[in-house]
Amino acid sequence: MDNRSEVREFLMTRRARVSPDAAGIPAGPNRRVEGLRRSEVAALAGVSVEYYSKLERGSISGASAAVLDAVSRALQLSDAEHSHLLDLARNADGIPSSGRNRRRGSKPASPRNSLEWALASITDSVAVVRDQRQNIVAFNTLGKAFYSPLIGDAGRVPNFARFQFLDPAAHDFYPDWDLFADMCVAVIRAEAGRDPHDKGIQDLVGELSTRSEVFRTLWAAHNVRTHGSGQKRFDHPVVGEVTLVYEELAITAEPGQVLLIYSAEPGSPSAERLRLLASWATDSAAAAQPTS
Repeated sequence: MDNRSEVREFLMTRRARVSPDAAGIPAGPNRRVEGLRRSEVAALAGVSVEYYSKLERGSISGASAAVLDAVSRALQLSDAEHSHLLDLARNADGIPSSGRNRRRGSKPASPRNSLEWALASITDSVAVVRDQRQNIVAFNTLGKAFYSPLIGDAGRVPNFARFQFLDPAAHDFYPDWDLFADMCVAVIRAEAGRDPHDKGIQDLVGELSTRSEVFRTLWAAHNVRTHGSGQKRFDHPVVGEVTLVYEELAITAEPGQVLLIYSAEPGSPSAERLRLLASWATDSAAAAQPTS
């Protein structure tokens, strides 16, 4: 991915999003610019119009942290967007983002035994590990049952983004499909900003851009986010609708990989449905065992 164009389009889309009222600037009559003018961003950031225009053309190499912080405040960037801008600047300077040295092979690495044992110890919640390319690289028993529409029986490595945009079953599994689609693309955009040379991410973006118009539209918006924590609804083919909260935890031994844990509120209908799914998964596994 071309860093200069990424910087240019990111800053332009962020500037177009901020209204004069939100920035405390009188709009005035006959305003033709969507969002803020470059001169207004420059004034808010305390830099010259020429310098900000240079940044927006993609020439971000050498920009100081103070300037980037000021531009972030002027454009009212979220924490995730601010981190993305810093990643783009570090890449322009040839500095590995966030101190990460990632494997760039496109094939997911096999999970370590210790990681699989840790996942197996999580019995009451859905637990899966994904990498920066949205591949599911490991899961606990409940995670395998929960994500059975995505994981399937065999074949290609399960991938959240491919399921989201290329599998019709995703529309049934995710009642809030549009929200999930926007989140998925924003997470991939943030990952691409951390390592624009990751071939696996490049291949994924290229494939989805070719095969999904919705993905192309969302990708062009240049939105970024981190998963962090939150709440999601699912409609599982075995137990029906569940509402789960999630936490995302970085796996420091494997840069780029994160552990996602989905739990239900204790005593809720969703908690009971997760217990039913766990029982179903145990029975299914037992039935699949060969008889002597």
